[in-house]
Amino acid sequence: MANNAAERLSALVRIPTVSASIDSSGLAPFEELIDTLKQFYPLIHQRLELERVGDLGLLFRWGGADPALDKQPVVLMAHFDVVPVDEADPWTYLPFEGRIADGRVWGRGTLDDKGALVCLCEAVESLLASGFTPQRTVYLSLGGNEETYGDAAAEIASTLKQRGITPYLVLDEGGAVVDAPLPWLKVRSAMVGVAEKGVMTVRLEAQAEPGHASAPTSLTAVSRIGRAVSRLTGSTFPARLPKATVEMLAAFVPHAEGPAKVLLKSLVTLPQLAAQVFARLGGEPAALAHTTVAPTMIEGGTAANVLPAQASATVNVRIAVGETVASALDRIIRRIADRQVMVNVVEGSDPSPESPTDNVQFAAIRTAVEAGYPGVVTVPYVMMATTDSRHFHTYATSVYRFAPLAMDAAQRATVHGVDESVDIDSLQHGQVFYETLIRTSAGPAEPTTSATPNHDQS
Repeated sequence: MANNAAERLSALVRIPTVSASIDSSGLAPFEELIDTLKQFYPLIHQRLELERVGDLGLLFRWGGADPALDKQPVVLMAHFDVVPVDEADPWTYLPFEGRIADGRVWGRGTLDDKGALVCLCEAVESLLASGFTPQRTVYLSLGGNEETYGDAAAEIASTLKQRGITPYLVLDEGGAVVDAPLPWLKVRSAMVGVAEKGVMTVRLEAQAEPGHASAPTSLTAVSRIGRAVSRLTGSTFPARLPKATVEMLAAFVPHAEGPAKVLLKSLVTLPQLAAQVFARLGGEPAALAHTTVAPTMIEGGTAANVLPAQASATVNVRIAVGETVASALDRIIRRIADRQVMVNVVEGSDPSPESPTDNVQFAAIRTAVEAGYPGVVTVPYVMMATTDSRHFHTYATSVYRFAPLAMDAAQRATVHGVDESVDIDSLQHGQVFYETLIRTSAGPAEPTTSATPNHDQS
């Protein structure tokens, strides 16, 4: 079963659905992938209603047996586009080869997000083959431009809202099953995102008198931009922990031992101290504690001996829960403290609200994790990246972010990086997770057929 899922994932990886290249390469790879899904998962396409939403949105409706629950469905999300690959990067196997080796499927998208997509489709296909019909309607919301902040998921969310549908549960990509959720804590944990940071792209621009580099002014356009960027340090935003992060720490306490247990108890009791500790740790822990500012591009000049008339920098901001686009922009302007540097928001969205963890929806996720990954601890956290689910949290209250795949630290580092790969066993565990989640959250209905599972296809 797992090997067949691996072969199907391998085939999907070989289709280069790079959403950033749509303008130059067109939609052909995306249509090929959509056609391939139809071949791999015939029962899904035969028994679920498929609606194409825009060019890159697929919305499958699995009607529930109870019409009263039709307006409160379960929405399970995934995306089938991937980020580009730098051809100079030293991949062990070609990124779009889909090589199966060493117990893994290798290639761009295996973790983000085609692996989870395959797990979801395998689960639904298997449930359909077993004759399962949900009590509550289930939607599969699949998008093809998540990596470029595209509108596929936004249009799907808007479509459902216009029809008076308020999801009972939304689950998108996000956290994963990890071995060491904190630097000092080794507890196998399912990290379920109950909120996500906002995102903002800011452009800094400065102008100056052009001229020859042999007679520079005291502050050139390039140096002014450089100074502005240098002022946007890790301390630009104060450290504080949202409720979900404190809940995360509390959830780890029963599973820690020795000094780690003592430390966790202290951090839970003193969340402000915890925020300072996380900020000093840097990396992922620091990103949990405050809004991050990362200069990503800088431009200016045409020649080595010419003073440019203008220079610019692009800054990526991940806005912590409790902040907004407006408040983050105001702090950046005040930190730069230079009226000759223009600061403009290219795009931005506020962080999501925190979804509850004391409800039956989160309990269903916990039950599904236990089925797919026995013994793993399910804990809430705040996602640092953004997902397509942000289009649902404006009107749905139970929105979560978790891809049921096991990823060690090295694998997590390959997302959007080099040598992305997923364990073949993880695909089977992920399928069990989705099957259990659907049974638990959508409710059982009597089998209606005894069709043969589709596991012999490749």
